[in-house]
Order: sequence, then structure tokens, then C-alpha cells
Amino acid sequence: MERLKKLTALRGVSGFEEEVRAYVLEEAKRLADEVRVDALGSVIALKKGTEHPEQVVMVAAHMDEVGFIITTVEERGTLRFATVGGIDPRVLQSKRVIIGEKRVPGVIGSMAIHLLEAKDMVPLKVNQLYIDIGCTSKAEAEALVKPGDTAVFDSDFVTFGDGLVKCRALDDRVGCGVLLSALERRYPVTLAAVFTVQEEIGCKGATAAAFAVNPNAGIVLEGTTCADMHGVDDALKVTRIGRGPVISIMDRAAIPNRPFRDFVTATADEYGIPWQYRQGAFGGTDAGALQRAKGGRPVVNIAVATRYIHSPVNVVSQADYLNAQTLLMRVLERMNRFLEVE
Repeated sequence: MERLKKLTALRGVSGFEEEVRAYVLEEAKRLADEVRVDALGSVIALKKGTEHPEQVVMVAAHMDEVGFIITTVEERGTLRFATVGGIDPRVLQSKRVIIGEKRVPGVIGSMAIHLLEAKDMVPLKVNQLYIDIGCTSKAEAEALVKPGDTAVFDSDFVTFGDGLVKCRALDDRVGCGVLLSALERRYPVTLAAVFTVQEEIGCKGATAAAFAVNPNAGIVLEGTTCADMHGVDDALKVTRIGRGPVISIMDRAAIPNRPFRDFVTATADEYGIPWQYRQGAFGGTDAGALQRAKGGRPVVNIAVATRYIHSPVNVVSQADYLNAQTLLMRVLERMNRFLEVE
């Protein structure tokens, strides 16, 4: 959990993953046999297999997170911004943010509710919001922030309740943490651990990396949607916190290979690892890009259920996170059996 805490403290808006990449590189160089960074910025770490090194399994987790990019510094010293990745505008008002390498603190502001008419008391659009960094002029603000700087939610790593964690960017720092843990071991097949960039804006990093690695099979690690809160219709509770790693049946980007999916769930059952299906078909992950690499590859998703995803307060279960680590390692230990069948 200490590794996950470190990962979530790093800023990595899509296209600006430098902080996360630096940490991942440091860890990967210590754990892997060969490490490189591709032209888009994804980290590719290889750990040779002990029995079948020619069989390569690519396991991908994306380093980037949703966030903001500054577009304009206004005369009054406030900042206009655009969202990067899918963020619901309803979660933005009055939230704290951190901007740029100087980590300038700010608050997303709007007109006070006391000054609004009833008809205007609706969720505001992004172009109706601004970031207040405490400046009163453009010159003062430009000394701290410039257009093109990125911002992330300011949200600390907090444990609470029955083994839960709250933070921003758990999508997909949970995947990065699980993958770094997997690199600590060696397996019969070669592990290509790929920490991808720009997943939140179209899975660009995974597309390039999958063609470069050319694996025999692929596993994508994710933080995935969870809506198991009180008052939500059961049909919308696509995953549930505390019920183990999530296995996807399909989404808008990929239909995971059924024999591979069954191999993963059978492995979980054999080792007594709890798991659940993702009972929804929306969204998409790096699996869609990996599946189309070269002549096509079998893929599967292993995810951690994440409440309030793409907001400042992602929530996951520590047990789900650790069980996802265990499941991935067990699957990799047995992957030569699946690949021989294929």
C-alpha cells in the first residue's frame, strides 16, 4: 500500500506523465532485465521467462490520469481551463487543484449560489468555471502559471472505513502498483510489463507499445467503474467493492478472449481468490488497442472496482487491490499452459 500511496502523489495528466514515468523507471530498472521508453513515453520492462522465454505476455497499466490543462490567463488573474479525459462537470465546482511543476494551489470557482436565480441553479459547464489561484492581475498570475500547464485534483491518500482507500488517480495507479509488484517475481514465460501513456484520451500509448512488443497474449490492469452505493439501482451496480478483482466480459473497445477469460477465472477459483464479473459493457481500456496488435492477440482485463472514478475521491478496497496482485501473479505462473493450448 505504501507503493500505491507514492504513485497517487505523482501528477500524470494524459500526455504529461513525466513524474509517474520517473518513479516507474526507477522501480522497473531495479526489478526487470531490460527497460526502455518508447517514442510516445510508455515504459516497457522485460523480465525473461525461466522455461519459455520465447512466449511473451504483455501486461499493461496506464500511467496517465484525467485532469486539466490551462488555456487562458485572464486579466483579473483567474485561469480558464479544459478537461483532459472524461470528467463529469458536476464534480468540479469548489474543488482544490494543483497546477504545474510549481504545484501552485488553486480552487475551481463559480458565482456564489446566493447570487443565482432558481433557473440558473444547475450544474455548470466547464466554460462557465475558472480556477482561482489568489491573484488579482494577469501579470501576477503569469509569474506562476502559463497556458499549457496541467492541473490535477488536490486529494490526499487516506485510509478509512473497513479497509478502504480514498485518493485521486486510483484509475490507474492501482494497475501500475499491481504491475510493479508482479515485476518482483520471475515466471515461466517472459513478462513484458508496459506502463502506457495517454490511455484516457484514446489508448494511444498501448497502440504503439503493443505493436513494438508483439506479445503472444495480453492482460490489461485497470481501475474500473463501481456504483454499489446506497440508492443506486441494482442494474447499475456493475461492480462491487470488496468482492475481488473484476473480470470484464466486454466493453466498447474489446471483447476479451473467452478461453483466456475462463483460464483467469479458473485460476482464481483454484487458488481461492475472490473475483467478480464486470456487469456492464460501456467504456473502454487499453485492451482494445492490444487486441488489434499485429495479427490480433488474445486479451483479458483484470481490474479493481473504483467508486467515484474520474473524480477527486476515488475509493477502492485494499483487499481488492491485493487480491488483484495475487491473481495476476498466479495467472503469469501458469501462462505457459494457456499459450500451449492456444
